[in-house]
Amino acid sequence: MLEPRQLRVLRAVAQTGSFAAAARALDCTQPAVRRQIAALENSARTPLVVRNPHTGNTGTEIRLTEAGEILNGYAGRILTRLHAAEEEMAYIKGTRLGRVRLVSFLSGMSALVPTALAGLRAGHPDTDVTFAEAAPPRAVEMLRGGDCDIALAFRYPKLTGAGPGADDWAGLVTRLLLTDRLLVAVPPGHRLAATAGTGEITLAELADEAWIAGCTQCHSHLADLCAAEGFAPRIDMVTDDHLTAIALVRAGLGVAVLPEIALTAETGAVRLLRLEPAVHREIVALTLPEYEALPAVRALLAQLTTAADAQAAGLPALSTAPHRGG
Repeated sequence: MLEPRQLRVLRAVAQTGSFAAAARALDCTQPAVRRQIAALENSARTPLVVRNPHTGNTGTEIRLTEAGEILNGYAGRILTRLHAAEEEMAYIKGTRLGRVRLVSFLSGMSALVPTALAGLRAGHPDTDVTFAEAAPPRAVEMLRGGDCDIALAFRYPKLTGAGPGADDWAGLVTRLLLTDRLLVAVPPGHRLAATAGTGEITLAELADEAWIAGCTQCHSHLADLCAAEGFAPRIDMVTDDHLTAIALVRAGLGVAVLPEIALTAETGAVRLLRLEPAVHREIVALTLPEYEALPAVRALLAQLTTAADAQAAGLPALSTAPHRGG
């Protein structure tokens, strides 16, 4: 008989690559992990893990056998359904609204998550909430693996091949939250800085610039956009943090594409240029069909929608005012 706790241990071993790391992730001892894996192998009547002979190259001490990979794939779906059943039972018993686990990419974290979680806490103070950062496609992997209930992600609808995982949403429940315009940030003294707030530019006008790129998906999207304009961007620096990107642009080290949702007071340090044609990305909330009806998931999805509506209504306008301050 397969037991849920054993399946959780198998998933932890698969994700971390070692018994020791799995024990840390599960907050238990390494011998306990070994015992659970041994019991699971006994139930399955076949080896599920083997020592990786290439540990020195990969850092992974343990890998799954073919049978282990198959069982690990089922484990995610089994644990997903068990989690959904536990949450619904808790709600029916009236003990709590439930538990909800959210992951989000960086700009979604700063722009939408605080408002949504504050609204959830105000309306349902007994709801248990956990939150972590994960960019797509990792967030989607966590959702499919049963490691979160809602994943915030984004995609570029006009470029179907823009980034790993951008189209890997088959079978997921998708709620469009916001359409987010992309802008180009240039230093205050840039030759095109006077265009900020008054007109549009094409990416081709920046073909000879040094670029500051973002996450893997954004990096790939930038390359696709520039390819459509007939050039390959010279990417000198990469950072997932938009405040760091703004600081690098302000220092004259390059130009960057920034999502409008990420704009803050710090953006006054640079000049923001509109692109022609306009470029947008879609910010979405993803969940599994098994989770969609859970009360806590429904409540947080509603709060994320409210936060996105407020964000759309209050996005900062482009300005040509000179930057003041440090």
